[in-house]
Amino acid sequence: MAVGLKRKRGVDEVVDTAIPPSHKSSRPTSKSSARAASEESACVPEDMEPQLKRIAESNRTAFEKKVWNLLCQIPRGSVSTYALLSAHLGSSPRAVGNALRRNPFAPEVPCHRVVATGGTLGGFKGKWPRDGEGITIDEKRRLLRGEGVKIDDKGRVLGTPWAAFV
Repeated sequence: MAVGLKRKRGVDEVVDTAIPPSHKSSRPTSKSSARAASEESACVPEDMEPQLKRIAESNRTAFEKKVWNLLCQIPRGSVSTYALLSAHLGSSPRAVGNALRRNPFAPEVPCHRVVATGGTLGGFKGKWPRDGEGITIDEKRRLLRGEGVKIDDKGRVLGTPWAAFV
């Protein structure tokens, strides 16, 4: 049985995004935290392991680390949305966007794989006052196209957003 995540599209249209049960979100308890960490790392591609280590060793906030760890689960050539990440974390899309903007590990920790719900590239990009933080919209478009993501003439990503977070 699939678990669905409902999200609004347009004014009154609601889209139901099915998530396979094997990718159902689990909040680890103290007894199951080791098992949950093991399951989470099993969902991350092997080439992302060094990035997970960099994130864990950083002195950033726990929330930023959670967001960046989720980024490592999004497969190359796929995108997710600010809303899907925030729903998984029980947060807001703006909080997720701010964590992405502060990602010091980009593009290796792929914040460019997160777009707005409507498929536009999103508003949490640009040149920011701190070195190494934020990327320009053109760079985001180039990185996505380099991974095989299709973008239409209006600047919208084509395809279904990836939602199988653990």
